[in-house]
Amino acid sequence: MHVVAGVLVDGAGRILIAQRPPGKHLAGVWEFPGGKLEPGETPLVALERELDEELGIAVDPFSLEALVRIPWRYGERGLLLEAILVRAWSGEPKALDAAEIRWLDPRDIDPAILAPADRPILASTRLPSHYPITPPDVSAQEAVDLLTSALARGERLLQLRLPGLPVEAVRAVVERLLPTLRAHRAIVLLNRDIEGALAFGEGVGVHLAASQLHALDARPLPLSQTVAASCHDAVELALASAIGCDFATLSPVHATASHPAAEPLGWPRFAQLVEAASLPVYALGGLGPDDGMDARLHAAQGVAGIRGFL
Repeated sequence: MHVVAGVLVDGAGRILIAQRPPGKHLAGVWEFPGGKLEPGETPLVALERELDEELGIAVDPFSLEALVRIPWRYGERGLLLEAILVRAWSGEPKALDAAEIRWLDPRDIDPAILAPADRPILASTRLPSHYPITPPDVSAQEAVDLLTSALARGERLLQLRLPGLPVEAVRAVVERLLPTLRAHRAIVLLNRDIEGALAFGEGVGVHLAASQLHALDARPLPLSQTVAASCHDAVELALASAIGCDFATLSPVHATASHPAAEPLGWPRFAQLVEAASLPVYALGGLGPDDGMDARLHAAQGVAGIRGFL
């Protein structure tokens, strides 16, 4: 079943969620408004119709932007949920087909209140287009300086990966950054360090190695903390989704000096894998900040990398 969902964004950056009414599947949970395509409809035509019926608004078709496509299963029922950003419309949204509607900052929405298929959509609204990763060979002080500068210029999602330093030294870097992270409502992900992320709580998450994906059978952190994973193929993307990761990186898109033996995916194969994944995915490997448009055109959330990002 092909379903379309509208992510309405107002001038303050808030998004609209709707509560499913009594008597419907998943009654009481919250979701992004929309519905299934009727025979012969395109996703955009279906979205215009659904938002007219559910909210009483007329969307501006020139304001629409593809966000993310989520294949999902509820038991034996499979669906493809296509989320589309809506930035302009006429009329005041009303709860015509919902128990209630609310406008909220995406960062203030508890994912636990959403229908499971809608949680990756929320994750996509929260995620920026860049995901910088620290160079592996810098010192603790250099890492502090790099991340502080990145936060000052607006980066809000960062990975702290310092494989040459002891775990305690890496955690000390986070300790020094915590006040700045929380002041900016930014997030730093510790590479592999689940216990460290749990200890820090708000503002700190974990980026799992592919090997950890194969060892885990559940999400290792609460929904309030971000979990990401390094993936290289369809199996690992499926594992990341199954344990409830918020996003993944998929690599290498192009050849890289750091992993010369790894066969590059190329953009066509990358897009094929991402479109079948059930979570937002960053492109990684041989890319820089200027590759963001190519990444979006091939279904990525954005680009991740080291060189050129920090």
